[in-house]
Amino acid sequence: MNATRIFIGGRVLRLCAEASTMRPERLAIATRDGRICALGREAERLRAAAGDEVLDLGGRLVTPGLIDCHTHIIYAGSRADEAERRLAGESYTTIARGGGGILRTVASCKGLDESRLLEAALPRVDALLSEGVTTLEIKSGYGLTLDAELMLLRAARAVAARRPVSVSTTYLAAHALPPAYPGGADAFIERLCLQDLPAVAASGLADAVDGYCEAFAFSAAQIARLFERARALGLPVKLHADQLSDMQGAALAARYGALSADHLEYTDAASVAALARSGSVAVLLPGAYYFLRERHPPPVQALRAAGVPIAVATDCNPGTSPLSSLLTAMNLAAVQFGLTSSECLAGVTREAARALGLAADRGTIECGKWCDLAVWNVDSPAELVHALGARPLQQRIWHGRSV
Repeated sequence: MNATRIFIGGRVLRLCAEASTMRPERLAIATRDGRICALGREAERLRAAAGDEVLDLGGRLVTPGLIDCHTHIIYAGSRADEAERRLAGESYTTIARGGGGILRTVASCKGLDESRLLEAALPRVDALLSEGVTTLEIKSGYGLTLDAELMLLRAARAVAARRPVSVSTTYLAAHALPPAYPGGADAFIERLCLQDLPAVAASGLADAVDGYCEAFAFSAAQIARLFERARALGLPVKLHADQLSDMQGAALAARYGALSADHLEYTDAASVAALARSGSVAVLLPGAYYFLRERHPPPVQALRAAGVPIAVATDCNPGTSPLSSLLTAMNLAAVQFGLTSSECLAGVTREAARALGLAADRGTIECGKWCDLAVWNVDSPAELVHALGARPLQQRIWHGRSV
């Protein structure tokens, strides 16, 4: 076995199921072709035998590379004025029904080409990378026509060509109803199912399909039709569920074996039980909860008790979560929702990988997985969660390379 690179001197927090405590281990990590090929004593033996490149991490804390498993990071324009309106007392629902919200960003993106959308997004991407993110989910949803949605997906794929990061793409045309759409929401979903979804599946640009199940967006019955078609086309599904009201979105996601159900502020006990049976991941989005000044938190204790995996993400978007810091998202999840430091760290590594269907090759430090690591200038893993505003990353390692 010929290792190409061996990292020594790290205090390694593997975060795999059998090592889920917050106690780092003194381990050497050997890589070959970007993947971990040996750990600990085996890696040390390779160091003695092979003479390949050895990098000393200087006693620093090492975690899996962070994974932001829910973003809308490809967008143009600003909705800061809508934030001012919410601070003055207007609700997000009222603003959205008046043509603001998602439709406002759709209008800002209209007419822009892929390159301009990409350039607008890269500073936000860079902010995440500077905090140790090695895998990033990016949704479409600000186009609503087939051509515009495909362009957004191409821009998302292009992020991985411009930056050393893995990108998972999600098709989210069922994000909002286009204004004055003939036949209303039922007709729009019909078009997505019969025309757009097959074209997106054929393009290979989408790794999953998402929808927004909310009173001013799409009903559970309409999303169910979308999910039936997506699964028939071989695309996994996920859902914006129960954010502003209990639409039984989490139960719907569970029924279709969704990778994840996201938000979940109003999810009831029966839906939590359904998520537990399905194995779907609960993705908590504390940035949106914070910016919308919500007062009804997700049922974290019920999720814990039922054994539902919990992930944490930024929900980076222009209106309800203009947040491009996954470390801040962890802090908000701890302070607002009561997650432990261990839950927060697992939520942006192991469980975030599960939420993207990528747990087989990332999210923990184990042989056979990608060598995606974050190396930190901290003494305790808890510092990554509780030091709000800190910039503790020493280096980011993606596919075995320091980048």
